[in-house]
Amino acid sequence: MEEMLEQWKNHVKPWLNIAEQKFRTIPIIQIYVAIGILALTSIIFLSIRLFKRIKSNTIILTGLSGSGKTILFYQLRDGSSHQGTVTSMEPNEETFVLHSESDKTAKIKPVRVVDVPGHARLRPKLDDYLPQAGGVVFVVDALDFLPNCRAAAEYLYDILTNARVVKKKIPVLILCNKTDKVTAHTKEFIRKQLEKEIDKLRASRTAISTADISSAFTLGVTGEAFTFFQCHNKVSVGEASGLTGDIVQVEQFIRENVTP
Repeated sequence: MEEMLEQWKNHVKPWLNIAEQKFRTIPIIQIYVAIGILALTSIIFLSIRLFKRIKSNTIILTGLSGSGKTILFYQLRDGSSHQGTVTSMEPNEETFVLHSESDKTAKIKPVRVVDVPGHARLRPKLDDYLPQAGGVVFVVDALDFLPNCRAAAEYLYDILTNARVVKKKIPVLILCNKTDKVTAHTKEFIRKQLEKEIDKLRASRTAISTADISSAFTLGVTGEAFTFFQCHNKVSVGEASGLTGDIVQVEQFIRENVTP
């Protein structure tokens, strides 16, 4: 065994000597550059891996006043509509396990849900929470949609062109609430109407204001009618009824964008 090892050393030694001589002929600056590139590549690779693992547990509920955001908040938290709740003037913010998952034996990660008031004067509060957002639920009143279509489209346009939403590619769920009512509009109708209104807004908002972060990005493809498929981030449309507790599609959206 020792003889074989000695033979192997004798065989490898000349190659090691050649490698050492070659190494010494390389300028020291090239060695430093190579080490630097290797270190930088390792840092970038590890950063990407770490970034992919980190997923925010914050979900934002927003939309026009009266769309039913606060009722949805309570349904998610404790399965109650809390009838009689008045329009929120301050954000409702709480971290909890979804009510539908509260009886599960497995360890479930709590979700931070923020209900941002829909009043125009209070909407800037949305920017306070977007840096931590894993997803945005834009609530639309499906029952009283048409009179508010333009206002809803304007608010949604501001969200979809917000620099944080675009750069982070924050997913948005357009949630048609109150669909339990017979006269409520379907999600397909609401989607098409919002796309049409946003298409009109694109034409009227061509000038980009450097003072307004919400207008830092534009939507759609030039020369084509706007659809949500053209957005920088994923935009989906769902249905719910905060009053009856039919919030399956909201919960599915949350779990898709918040690590269990």
